[in-house]
Parts: sequence; structure tokens; C-alpha cells
Amino acid sequence: MFYAFRGIGQELERELRTTFFYSTRVTHTASPRRHIHFVTGKLAAPALRSVVNRIADEVPFEFSIGVMPITVAALMTPAWIKKRWQIPSAATEIMVPGYVGDAYELQQDVEIPVQVGPKDLRALPEFFGAANSATQPDYGQFDIRIVAEINHAPDLSIDQICARAQQLIDDGADVIDIGCNPGRRWRDVGQTVRLLTEKNFSVSIDTFDAWEAEQAVGNGASLVLSVNASNRQAAIDWGCEVVAIPDTPDDLDSLEQTVAFLEKHNVPMRLDPILEPIGVGGSHVGGKATGFIASLLRYASVRQRFPQHEIMMGIGNLTELTDVDSAGVNVLLLGICQELGIRSVLTTEVINWARSAVRECDAARRLVYHAVQHQVPPKRLDESLVMLRDAKLRPFPPETLDELAAAIKDNNYRLFAQSEQIHLLAAGLHLCDADPFALFAALLEQPQSKNVDAGHAFYLGFEMAKALTALTLGKQYEQDEALSWGLLTRNEEHHRLPRKNRQRPKESS
Repeated sequence: MFYAFRGIGQELERELRTTFFYSTRVTHTASPRRHIHFVTGKLAAPALRSVVNRIADEVPFEFSIGVMPITVAALMTPAWIKKRWQIPSAATEIMVPGYVGDAYELQQDVEIPVQVGPKDLRALPEFFGAANSATQPDYGQFDIRIVAEINHAPDLSIDQICARAQQLIDDGADVIDIGCNPGRRWRDVGQTVRLLTEKNFSVSIDTFDAWEAEQAVGNGASLVLSVNASNRQAAIDWGCEVVAIPDTPDDLDSLEQTVAFLEKHNVPMRLDPILEPIGVGGSHVGGKATGFIASLLRYASVRQRFPQHEIMMGIGNLTELTDVDSAGVNVLLLGICQELGIRSVLTTEVINWARSAVRECDAARRLVYHAVQHQVPPKRLDESLVMLRDAKLRPFPPETLDELAAAIKDNNYRLFAQSEQIHLLAAGLHLCDADPFALFAALLEQPQSKNVDAGHAFYLGFEMAKALTALTLGKQYEQDEALSWGLLTRNEEHHRLPRKNRQRPKESS
């Protein structure tokens, strides 16, 4: 009975988050004005009407709502609908709730399109007007490569290094950077690089030790980080690309000297003027920029001085050394790189708040590439990096919840989170409170609460915890569904009520 309780609650939530089906077999009859006929059940009808009323004039279109003789539209089937629906002669298209099955069968009896709509009926305004990545066929391209560092690789076993490398590649990295330990020569560096390259990893080596670099390059490494006056002489014999850096971060003259030396000896290179953390290098003095902002200006200056050379930015210097979730920082830094023509970034995932940095960079490089190429803000394109809060909340009008409580005929509990409170609905019952404990205590005082056994209590506690999290952070709560954490979303799998009587809706009149 616990599963039945959960399942019916899910049916109502699905009803309120109506999905529409799509059919490719469409014969459109000409009409002077667009008229959409929405098909739904009794419970969703008020909410649907409220949403459609707000957008019908703006789009514009005329509409009608066919309220079927069933409480929960998710229980409808195509065969059942065909026997009961009445389509106005003025209708030019139909929208059908998605949980009824495939709309192909419905399309056979009508000469107007059966359209697909959004998953959530409250998203209808965006559906009828706002663009997103789904409407951008070229979205997802990029030209920035991600070099992902495995820090302190000598302290790891070869199996650990290989597993970590594979995970970074799966997350979006293009090159695996093997980070050595300064001051302690790694005798197994060549063997480790060889094993990685044999597994088809593209490998770079992060060391100032000329011997370590030589061993790595001799076993397949294609890039050495980094080269300055201290080791550039050795780079002549490596036969691979190197990353040229200044002797000290604010000394661009030393970078120019290293570039000139490498060019003279035909050593391929990319340049890294060194990104400095916020606060490092002093503060604003005498009108001169210092620290983080000065390092950004150096990247712009280097791009102007060396337009023919590739540039790399070590963005981990900021994400690892700033007390803030890394996603937003990565988007800003990748945006700077995209606009300056910086085609590679070096990142790492040491600190816990940057543990998903590579995935973030992979999403960010697609976002900023599209924005720069199309000269549009990087908004309403991809919500993968909107993780802490949701892009938009879609609360129901307060009266809608009261209407639902009055319309519900069973004692199964429906939860909503809006207006800073958690709302609990059942037959003739509407309780709300900002405190889940107080809300649960209020429920136990109701006559209906006799069905709250241990399983129900666990379920309600779990769902109320999600609802409170949503209210705290500003996220959309949907009963029986995972909160959206962007690219970090972890889907929830619940035991659902088996719908054995799928073809025979019990409710009709």
C-alpha cells in the first residue's frame, strides 16, 4: 500500500506537469486564426487554463480546453480518448497529455496536428516564445581544449593514474597533464607516460626538471609544461611543443626573451602569462593594476604582442584558490579565453569545491563559443551550469492549490513547495508550513493521518527534505522527482505503482 500511495501521488504530479506527445503524421487544415485545443483531466484543468490565459493574447492564439471525464489525465489512453473527445470545428491543432501513450493512434482520426508541448505546463510561456539550445542546431561546438592535471602523480599507483586519466577524459578533458613533485625526481615517469600513451591518452608533463621532461617526451608526451630561462636550452632537444612562461609572473620581458629563443630554434610553443589568484601581488597602487586583474591584462597584452602564437590559461590558479564553487568562475574564465582567442586551459580538481571542474569547463566552452560566434549573451542556451539555483521558478497561483485540495477524492498526499512554505494536500485538506516537522505534526492531528505508517512517514520525510532544500536555495520542487542540479543532477529511481489496468481508466462519467 506504500507503493500505491506513492504511485497515485505521482499520477497527480504528472497531471500538473503535463507532457504532450508528438506525431510526425500531420495534415494541417488551413485556418484564418490559430486555435489550440488542449485536452486534459479535471485536476489539471484550472492550472492549465490559468497558464494559457496569460499567454494566449501575447502569442497570439485562440484556445479551448477539453476537460475529459476523468480526474487524473495520466490514466487516459488513446483508445479511451478517441471515444470521448470533442474537438471544436475552429481548432487548428491539438495538445494531448503525454502520459496517455503514443499520439500516433489519435492522429489517425483527425486532420489537424497533434502537437508536442513542454514537460511542465508552467513552461508553456517559454515553449511559445523563448529560444533554448534545443532550437539551436549548431549548439555544442567549441574550440578550446582542456588540459586536465593529475596532481602529485608520483604519489599514485599506475592503476590509480590510469583510472583517473580515463575519468578526466570521460568528463571532457582532451589532454592528461601528469603533475610531478617539485624537488623530487620521479624515476618512473617514462614508464607511466608510456603506459598512458599506449592506452591512446594524449599526455603532457608538468615539470621544470629537464630529465623528467626528456623521459616523458621520449615515451610519448606531446607537451611540456613549462619552459622559461631556467630550462629552455634543454627544450631544443625534446622535439615537442612546450608552454612558454615568464620567469616571474609580472615579467613579460622575460617571456619575450624565451619566445625569441624558442623561435630561433624552431621549438613549437604556446604561451602562458600566468593567471594569478585574487589578492596575490598586492593591491591598487598609484593607478597601476596588480594581482589578478594585472594578470588578466597580461593575457590581453600577450595576445596583441604574439598574434601568431597559441595561448594557454592555467585557470586552476583561480578555481583552486578561491572560496567559491568553481562553475561560475570557470564560465567567466572560459569567456575571457574565448574572446581573447586563448585555445587551451589547464585545470585540476584538487579542492573539493572544484571536484567537477573538468565537466564544468566542457559545458562552459560550448556555452561561450556559441555566445561569441552568434554575438548573443550566453543565456537560455544550456542550464547545465545552473546548479545551485534553478533558472526559473513556476509556482501555482495560491487559489489553484485550494482548488486541488477541494477536488481530490483520495487520502494520498501531494506536496508542493512555493511561497516559502511546504504545502501538503489530500482530500479536503490543505496544510502548509515553513517547517517540515511542524507540518508533519499538523498532519498527525488530522483524521486522515491514520494511513501514515512507517513507510509513509519515511517517504514524506524524504520528500519534505527535498522541498525544504528547494525553498532554501530557490529551486523548483516536483514531488517524486530529483531536484535539478544542472550537470550534477542525480536521477532518482522510485518504486512506482504498477498500472495494470492501463487500458481501462476506472474514472469516467
